[in-house]
Amino acid sequence: MRQAVGKHAPPTAASLDSQTVRASAHGGPVGYDAAKKTKGRKRFLLVDTLGLLLGVTLEPADCPERQGARTLLAGALADYPQLLKLCVDGGFNGPEFAAWVRTQHPKLVVEVVKRLAEVPGFHLLPKRWVVERTFARLMHCRRLVRDHEQTAASAAGWIYLAMTRLMLRKLP
Repeated sequence: MRQAVGKHAPPTAASLDSQTVRASAHGGPVGYDAAKKTKGRKRFLLVDTLGLLLGVTLEPADCPERQGARTLLAGALADYPQLLKLCVDGGFNGPEFAAWVRTQHPKLVVEVVKRLAEVPGFHLLPKRWVVERTFARLMHCRRLVRDHEQTAASAAGWIYLAMTRLMLRKLP
């Protein structure tokens, strides 16, 4: 897919973010995200600069941002040794997280893209909109609007399936 749009096959930059989704009553282990006032699961996505999925993990909604990111990156970084830059939002800020990423992948630089305090409302953030667009595309799949799966592995499988469908539709 990357080569079809003129990019190198292995990505060198990625974005990471999380999304809290409600879980149904039989949706397996869940938590409560006090910031979003939502009971459910958090989806952590790692996407390249085109918004293509590189990795996904699901945690209970009360999982802290950095802990969920560590779970995702511990498995995904081995598959992408060419990554040089990781764009994250303010939830992943902190020297401990950046230092941990360096221990996992010495060449990877964590770039925190923060919101501008003086700009009220929605503001398009450079490089960060890519992962937000991927979340929006996933929300067009009815099955992913609410988490109905018993296991996190099954829910991740549906996300991979939805992204595969999106990529197949975009191929020339």
